[in-house]
Amino acid sequence: QVQLVESGGGSVQAGGSLRLSCVASGHTSSLYCMGWFRQAPGKEREGVARIFTGGDITYYADSVKGRFTIARGNAKNTIYLQMNSMNPEDTAMYYCAAYYSPDSGYCSAVPGPYVYWGQGTQVTVSS
Repeated sequence: QVQLVESGGGSVQAGGSLRLSCVASGHTSSLYCMGWFRQAPGKEREGVARIFTGGDITYYADSVKGRFTIARGNAKNTIYLQMNSMNPEDTAMYYCAAYYSPDSGYCSAVPGPYVYWGQGTQVTVSS
């Protein structure tokens, strides 16, 4: 079992920045995928960024490329999502998620394979 706890959400004006954190505890290993997903009211949950922790391979949704950065912390059970140049379309509940990936280096962009989820942290960007 893996437990995920997010923090760092809040409110920011357009153009501003926030950094989300996710701490994993429990049965963790270096061969799993961790990712950030978001869900706005009335919309489906969508992938934002993910990282294959076995080699720190990262992937991003087109909507956040160049603005968001996912990275692992010095404590290898922690990941961050640095969000810059934010806009109102980034407003959503953000979730940290993880699963043990059978495909070395690849992490799914869709929520289905992710087994472990955090409780979510709200991000609101005002114009």
